[in-house]
Amino acid sequence: MKFHYAGKYSGNPDDIPCLEHEPGAVQFKEAEDPKQLSTIMTLLSVAIFIFFFILSCIRARDIIFSYVGVVLYILTIVPHEFLHAICFKDDVYMFHDLKHGMLFIAGPERMSKGHFIFKSLLPSIVLGFIPFIIFWINPKLVVLATLGTLGIATAAGDFYNVRNTLRQVPNGARVYQHKYNTYWYMP
Repeated sequence: MKFHYAGKYSGNPDDIPCLEHEPGAVQFKEAEDPKQLSTIMTLLSVAIFIFFFILSCIRARDIIFSYVGVVLYILTIVPHEFLHAICFKDDVYMFHDLKHGMLFIAGPERMSKGHFIFKSLLPSIVLGFIPFIIFWINPKLVVLATLGTLGIATAAGDFYNVRNTLRQVPNGARVYQHKYNTYWYMP
């Protein structure tokens, strides 16, 4: 994998590196633009956060929150994207779009349905679910409850990609990003 920091996303999909379309490729039914995606992801993130926050409070038997957990979460924002990036074999580009609250990876590469799902879930597993499970085992580790809750809640876009993949992509198909959208095709 060759990592490239691409800087601020201009809002122009033509600035996102991509390969040519595969014949017969089908575009995912997904958000049309960053603003629509940002709205969907904000609502989903809040719902996920509330759910895991309530679970944390039930497990700890008190209202819990850790500023250290928040700081640790902030420190994992870029590593979250690196965990996506390591799932690519070739060039991968990281963009930021702070106006819409997004940091994202784009890679001009085709991958299997399973590999795409793994790439999407890897950061939330490592930086969200594992810390949360450790907290669940030892409820005194409130720092990990906060880190895990935030790590899971802010992976809403990744869960959205997994949902779309599971619902729309047939087994045996390959998945790729083209500019701002995701496509699948049968090889």
